[in-house]
Amino acid sequence: MDLLRLITPDFDIEVADVDEKKVTDNILQKNADQPFIQMATLLVEQLAKQKAEKTFIANPDAIIIGADTVVLFKDRILGKPTDEAEAFAMLRSYFGQTHSVITGVHIMNTTHRKNFSVKTEVTFWEWSDTIEEQVLKYIRSGSPMDKVGAYGIQEMPSIWVKEVKGDYTSVIGLPISHVNQALMTLYPHT
Repeated sequence: MDLLRLITPDFDIEVADVDEKKVTDNILQKNADQPFIQMATLLVEQLAKQKAEKTFIANPDAIIIGADTVVLFKDRILGKPTDEAEAFAMLRSYFGQTHSVITGVHIMNTTHRKNFSVKTEVTFWEWSDTIEEQVLKYIRSGSPMDKVGAYGIQEMPSIWVKEVKGDYTSVIGLPISHVNQALMTLYPHT
């Protein structure tokens, strides 16, 4: 992850085996009376925490950073598209609209923990025939298929973004300045 290299060149990336559907269903069920944005925030923070804790078991001497990102649009949590048609529908829906991206982060070692999230709003330009051609090209590249919300803002979709309110790197998947501040606070001499 290029963003983390801005803080340290010495890290490993591990994929934590967390049942995201189970966590999602549990959070949504237990917090059904909460505002949608609050539920989504709880969800990403819980997923980040579980990923960090799972990774920590095998790496008890390390500082662990767990993260999870969701895209919210019209009171829906958007995951990764299941096919090209769904990718197109997701991408098409953003144009002329604003959607939110929330990234939850959990930082931990044997002595310290910090759990937080960062919300960013992304507005796309209006739809046009030229943009439709670009979207179809992007979908044909296969890139949207492994992205929450069907896009990576650091890729071709950056040309469709009219405005970002908040932390741009959070939309990529790791709010790096917030992570850096947390690390400096938790581990000032590291």
